[in-house]
Amino acid sequence: MASTYPQSTGTKVLDHPTGNEGARHRLPRQSSRSNAPLLGVTAVTAAFGATAFAQAPAAAPAIVSPDEASDGLLAADPGLALAARIQQQADGQRTAADESARIAAAKDAEAKRAAQQAEAKLASHTLPVADYTLSAEFGQAGVHWSRLHTGLDFAARTGTPVVAIGAGTITSAGWSGSYGYRIIQTLPDGTEIWYCHLYRISVATGKVTPGTVLGSVGATGNVTGPHLHLEVRPGGGAPIDPLPWLQKLGLQP
Repeated sequence: MASTYPQSTGTKVLDHPTGNEGARHRLPRQSSRSNAPLLGVTAVTAAFGATAFAQAPAAAPAIVSPDEASDGLLAADPGLALAARIQQQADGQRTAADESARIAAAKDAEAKRAAQQAEAKLASHTLPVADYTLSAEFGQAGVHWSRLHTGLDFAARTGTPVVAIGAGTITSAGWSGSYGYRIIQTLPDGTEIWYCHLYRISVATGKVTPGTVLGSVGATGNVTGPHLHLEVRPGGGAPIDPLPWLQKLGLQP
């Protein structure tokens, strides 16, 4: 059967007629953007909000103090907490040790000051005789005295040096009856010291310093043997016991 289709002449066959009728059935051309779906109000709002949050600056981090940060670390790590407690105990022990050392140093310094003061006192005073034996004490009764003994006796060999106990002035020196040869020294506070029964008088007047040789031990006056009879008379008045008076000066007869 012969084909009823026209033969190809090199011209493309159109799918639709080119007349006015074809134009009526042709769909209106849409923009390339017409293929994108329209966004609803909710979607637009969500998109806008997400963009706004993305562009908003990040909130500043909270300020945490070092102590708070340390507490957080200690709470998070038991090992650090234990180390911190050990360090705290060590610090407390170190502080206690330092305080004990400070107190000990203060006590040591006080002891040294006391020793220096004692040495200074000893340097400013001395016993009247170096080699002696106490043979009679203050207030002692006996046939050798018409009344109670008024001084302290240092028994020593004849010629043993007798020295000034402290600084003062020689206010009297010479013979004095039952006291034999006697020297009276007056201290700055007015106390008189009587050195009695001397064999020899070396200083008869003037100022003397501790340790100045005043004379020597003898047996002059009312005695039974060579010795130094020492009397202490505050303000030049009645005699007192020389033993505690010497001890207050740091001297131990």
